[in-house]
Amino acid sequence: MSNEDITLTAGDAEVTVLPGNGGRVGGLRVAGTELLRQGERFGCFPMVPWCGRIRDGRFRDGGTVHQMPLNSPPHAIHGTARDGAWKTARVRADEAVITYDLVEPWPYPGRVTQQFALTPDSLTLTMSVETYDSSFPAQIGWHPWFNRNLGGEDVRVDFTPGWQEERGDDHLPTGRRIDPRPGPWDDCFGMPGGVDVTLTWPGQLELKVTSREEWVVVYDEQEAAVCVEPQTGPPDGLNSLPRLVTPLEPLEATAMWTWQRL
Repeated sequence: MSNEDITLTAGDAEVTVLPGNGGRVGGLRVAGTELLRQGERFGCFPMVPWCGRIRDGRFRDGGTVHQMPLNSPPHAIHGTARDGAWKTARVRADEAVITYDLVEPWPYPGRVTQQFALTPDSLTLTMSVETYDSSFPAQIGWHPWFNRNLGGEDVRVDFTPGWQEERGDDHLPTGRRIDPRPGPWDDCFGMPGGVDVTLTWPGQLELKVTSREEWVVVYDEQEAAVCVEPQTGPPDGLNSLPRLVTPLEPLEATAMWTWQRL
């Protein structure tokens, strides 16, 4: 199938999926109100096969050191799949499945599959990374840009993390866990019971971001949008906490956005 834009609908919710623009969600409208920041680089893009920054763009797999392009110098950031064109595997009125084959500069063959399932009050995002060849380290995450303002008061972000990863001057975790600090944030937090973050636009809408994964990056330093990014490990996780994709065991993760009008 082609990589044309996909529109999913359920009740008064509408989602646009853009296979040709990095497999991202281009828009989420609830009763006609757009929740995601619009633009070619925004919406919600998949972070795969790594999340956040890799220090100096380098990661080690066994005895081999791999160098990724420094697309956020001096680091490499947010994986390679958001820069590629995905293929549509299946579309129904309220569900779509798209795939992406990992290619250079990523050094290992593999396939990424994303599923989007919409109901009138939720969107479930599922992603998996498979290999039929050599095993390799990887991460999965999502990077949504939620509009800070929907026409009323600015959004409020509420969550209770177990800890915050101390951030160094290079924007990467130092390896120390500290007590959570007040924002603004471009920081990674640990939530041992699973990611659970509530975004509230007072008097308008409440949206919960949940995942069984235990890591979330919150980025609210930009005026237009707030990012709540569930992921399978911390930034630089290919080096500090790699998850292994093997021919017998893919890496899979799910995140859910659930909303209600206030």
